[in-house]
Amino acid sequence: MIDIDNLYKDYNGQHVLKGLNIRIKEGRKTTIIGSSGCGKSTLLRLILGLEPYNSGEIRIEDQPLHRMNETQLNQIRLKFGMVFQSSALFDSMTVGENIALVLKEHTKLTDGVIKTKVLEALNLVELRDTYYLLPSELSGGMKKRVAFARAIIGDPKILLFDEPTTGLDPITSTTIEDLINTVTQKIGATIVVVTHQISTILRTSEKIIMIHDGVAIKTEGPKKIMKSKNPLVYRFVNGIVEV
Repeated sequence: MIDIDNLYKDYNGQHVLKGLNIRIKEGRKTTIIGSSGCGKSTLLRLILGLEPYNSGEIRIEDQPLHRMNETQLNQIRLKFGMVFQSSALFDSMTVGENIALVLKEHTKLTDGVIKTKVLEALNLVELRDTYYLLPSELSGGMKKRVAFARAIIGDPKILLFDEPTTGLDPITSTTIEDLINTVTQKIGATIVVVTHQISTILRTSEKIIMIHDGVAIKTEGPKKIMKSKNPLVYRFVNGIVEV
């Protein structure tokens, strides 16, 4: 589904990714972990083709991104749904308008059909009554769920989550984690979650990959990661400061 080979990325000469190799299988939930600044969010932007990389290759369904023109990249992006860390809702639009935007711009569906689909998406994230509200009228957790609804409205094959539970209280975090599991199971998407929240790592993952010093480190998975035999992984998930 997503193949990343020997990927290098730097900013102004500062290397972030240094030969990254990752395989993300279709229909699986893969979680990318690592310390702040290790390149997790950068990786999502590279997968979406929003930034160039220095060398290596990213293939989406065996199609190499670096060989695509902007039209082809836009077609590939329609296969994705993205939940941004900040939710990234348009303040001047209602919840319904925020979610409908993708369908209005990229389909020829009627306004009535679009509204029905938006309400179905809101129902999936248990926010049906927020259709006419503005983002300023929502809590942080509600904004995350609206962003989730927007991400799934176009029936994506791949869903990307950038720190979906950061800044949320434990109960709201659990709600978002449950939604990731239940909703994505219903739509059958491939999931990539970038996070450093332990509860999210343990509750939403099938495969966990840690990025450290620009490369990928395999882990034992959610059932055994807290007792990982790799010292780097063990210290990270248990919050142990190296002295």
